[in-house]
Amino acid sequence: MASRYTLDDFAFDLRQGVVQQAWVTSGWSTVALAPGTVCGVAGCFAPPYAAPDSSLRIELEVAGHRIPDGARPGVNGRGLLYAGGTWRPHQVVRRGTYHQFHDGALRSLDVRSTLTPLYGRAGYAVQVAIRNRAAEAVTITLHPELHPGGPRRIPLGEWGWVPPEPGPAPTQLGHGRWQAGEVTIDLLHEEVGVGPDGRSPTGADSTLLTQVVPAGAEVTFTLAVQIGAAHTTAPRPLSTWVDEAVDRCERRAAAVLARVPWLGTDVPGLDAYWRRSLASGLVCLWDNPSFVTNPFVATSGIDGGALCAYAWDTGGYAPHLLTLMLGDTAVDVLNALMAADLGNNYAIAPDGTGLGVAYAYSGWSLVTFAAAVAAQGGIDAGQVERLYATMAAIDAHFTPAGELYDYGTQHNLLEMRTAGWEHVVASPNTERAWSLDTLASLAEVSGADLPTAAMRQRAERIRKAVADDLWDPDKRWFRCRYPDGHTEIVHSVQAFDALRNGACSPSMAADLLSHLRPGAFLGSYGVSSVSAEDERHYELGDVDWSGGGAYTGEAPQLALTLWERGESERAWQVLSRLFWMGEHLPYFPQEHYSDRPGTPPVGRRANIIAGLTGAEAILTGLAGVRPQPDGRLLIDPSPFAAGNVTLRGLEFRGHTVDISVSPSGHAITVDGRPITGESGDSGERGGPVVAVPTHPSA
Repeated sequence: MASRYTLDDFAFDLRQGVVQQAWVTSGWSTVALAPGTVCGVAGCFAPPYAAPDSSLRIELEVAGHRIPDGARPGVNGRGLLYAGGTWRPHQVVRRGTYHQFHDGALRSLDVRSTLTPLYGRAGYAVQVAIRNRAAEAVTITLHPELHPGGPRRIPLGEWGWVPPEPGPAPTQLGHGRWQAGEVTIDLLHEEVGVGPDGRSPTGADSTLLTQVVPAGAEVTFTLAVQIGAAHTTAPRPLSTWVDEAVDRCERRAAAVLARVPWLGTDVPGLDAYWRRSLASGLVCLWDNPSFVTNPFVATSGIDGGALCAYAWDTGGYAPHLLTLMLGDTAVDVLNALMAADLGNNYAIAPDGTGLGVAYAYSGWSLVTFAAAVAAQGGIDAGQVERLYATMAAIDAHFTPAGELYDYGTQHNLLEMRTAGWEHVVASPNTERAWSLDTLASLAEVSGADLPTAAMRQRAERIRKAVADDLWDPDKRWFRCRYPDGHTEIVHSVQAFDALRNGACSPSMAADLLSHLRPGAFLGSYGVSSVSAEDERHYELGDVDWSGGGAYTGEAPQLALTLWERGESERAWQVLSRLFWMGEHLPYFPQEHYSDRPGTPPVGRRANIIAGLTGAEAILTGLAGVRPQPDGRLLIDPSPFAAGNVTLRGLEFRGHTVDISVSPSGHAITVDGRPITGESGDSGERGGPVVAVPTHPSA
């Protein structure tokens, strides 16, 4: 059964939003709303074109009176008043009202704008629908004003973490056209028409965008801003551009969501959080044939920054959800990442060019993603051997320290603003051990020629060294060791990754988890990346990794770690702290606070692919869906006291799986047949589907 989700299922009421600026994307172009306006538009990005400081402002003229869009607060703010709107991944509708007397006559307008980023061309369209609520006809003129800023053409290989800067100011070539070097930017519009009675307009002037609107009638003005090379042919009707973009986005969403299960629940906040998590993945997918893969999975990109694919968060945070969304194209993304020199780079640009420096987590992230690809679609021996060679190349960048590696400074690690979690650290050394074990499993199922026994032995030695060399039993935490022998205790959330990767004895695990409490790692609205009790390293300026909040993937990944260990109650305590995000964010940003519901206002990426981790934690943690490298599907739901949860229509290797979890137990069906214990069905397209419920509540 295909997913029931459509783009309408991700509609978000902008009145609830806490973001400073919202963006919308077609997978080809992204565009920002001008805050506080009904029709205003800010920057636009559509690689290779960028118009970061461009803006479109629209002013109305009603019966000779000019009405600005976005009136200032107070009784003198007599412009068009913003009244909210609805965001969808591919389109935003905003509403405004104007209700004033002019010379004794009431002028009352309902204004609705629809902002659509274009597909197949760089730019966007704005459709402005105006309904005359007054008792008599009125003449309305639209006055659009485009400020082109400094549009640029930037080669695909140069799109990195920081959004492109504006270029030189362009030269105006004529009415509605500017040019900067090889880049033009055009303001276009088409003829208007009165509705809903369908009669031909009277008094219309398509040059002046003027329309006589009878009482109770509505007129729609359609404008577009197009960026790119010089346009020599007359555009087709702009409404057709809108229809094409919407159709393309709807078809792409249907394909991407076809394998993703539908969630139903009576638990407050859970469904909204799940949907916003999925929306976070949708807005990271680009669909441009000039990119190295289609879809291209950007780490961020909606605000023009991080429109590149980091191996780390592409593979490391939600590998199973992302692989479900990508389907057969997941292997293309894996191959594109492996084709880059990740021994010296952390990401690939849209054309596959390597970017940045060596990153300590890249090898583990690739293996994590490859394991998900293998589970859901299979993997061949050559890919596994290349993966092993890629991991070896990444390791070669760092310095051996016995069985462990010295991963260098913050430049290659977490980018904290204090010293401490550097050099020889528990994480990512434990991730390397997990990666060796997983690569050995991938080699065995694919027939790759790798020394699997030696790899597993080395993995065990790494875990033992982490416990023996870095664990401080008195401090009940891991030490970080510098080359000169200096050590530090940093209460970083990364320590819990050592727990996930099997490096902790039961007593070590209990000690680590004792810190997972309010006032330390737990805030009312999430998890702090550094414990508030760590006075040397905790700070509020770098929410990402130094305290006061965390990178968006960290809290749900911690919840997943706890579910994997059977700590269902603790896992729920972590995940449920994040449900405010589903109510107040259209998509999840790079980071968020843990002590209040909000995000840092400036300087961070507006969206992040790790936002999918919330859905990953629900699917693979709470519901216990754990695809295996050999193609089996283990399903081990966790006890759940908070209410009822159903995941329906999960597609896996040609099978359809439904899972229900409740306080009284759980139920699983595969292709409509109930599964009550271990069973298998090989199917036509893959290995067996196996359900293994093990919790006593079953």
